[in-house]
Amino acid sequence: MTGAELLARYGIVPEPAPAASPARFPDGAHFRIEIPSVEGPAVFLAAVEAAVAAGVTVNRVSQGSGAMLLARAELAEMARIGADHGIEVSLFVGPREEWDTGRSAQAADGPALAGRLRGARQLRYAVDDVLRAVDQGIRGFLVGDAGLLQLLAEDQAAGQIPESVVWKVSAVLAPSNPVSLRQLEQLGASTVNVPSDITLGQLAEMRAAASVPIDLYVEAPDSLGGVVRGHEAADLIAAAAPMYVKFGLRNARPLYPSGLHLAGDAAAIAREKVHRAGVALEWIGRSGLDLVQSGPGAKGLGVPQP
Repeated sequence: MTGAELLARYGIVPEPAPAASPARFPDGAHFRIEIPSVEGPAVFLAAVEAAVAAGVTVNRVSQGSGAMLLARAELAEMARIGADHGIEVSLFVGPREEWDTGRSAQAADGPALAGRLRGARQLRYAVDDVLRAVDQGIRGFLVGDAGLLQLLAEDQAAGQIPESVVWKVSAVLAPSNPVSLRQLEQLGASTVNVPSDITLGQLAEMRAAASVPIDLYVEAPDSLGGVVRGHEAADLIAAAAPMYVKFGLRNARPLYPSGLHLAGDAAAIAREKVHRAGVALEWIGRSGLDLVQSGPGAKGLGVPQP
């Protein structure tokens, strides 16, 4: 018996879900799985090992400390691991307002500036950060500034950046309405994070307004609200497909900027995120919805090219 069937016996009918999205990824899949805060090669290997052990397909890993803090050898190693396993590697781009010399980011309303770039010099550093990582084979980048997104997308259209590079809009720039989502799509976003506490109805509104794949934390770190809704993943996917299902970790320690001093914690957190993904996959299987996940190396993924 399902939960819905039991409730029906008592005359209780849950609010109907929105109409299912007819859109799909290029390979026909409804969803892909992303493990965020994979902060370097050692953490990436820990996530891969956990995924193999649990039988979980990870389609994308993302990193939040910034490509600028990884040595070229580390960038190349991240690219090699991603290529070997058909996993997109998405690295956060460059400097950011909250780490800059200005103090406005530390004011009461400062967090709203997270991920933005201050001045033309920081834009220059950000572009150099992308080009430096592209040279090492990275083909996915996490962008938190709308101006930078436009600049990179236009440069890519002009042939200066490989066509295979994908632009993932960061959760720090998450749009809360359909028009804002459409604007980011028009600026050149390949995928867009939306707020983790979005309702099913709001998610359906966004999907109706834009075709760009949506990224959604089904479990979010405390800094992004701390929601835990992996059990709801099937309904979220049905409303938003094509969708990246992201697994943060509530009540985990902050990791940015990461390094050797946090390597053990970062690896343990990544393993637990993979575990959370495995549990959510069980809930998706139980839902009765015929939802398909992309396989390794699927079309449209920013899999590295070392």
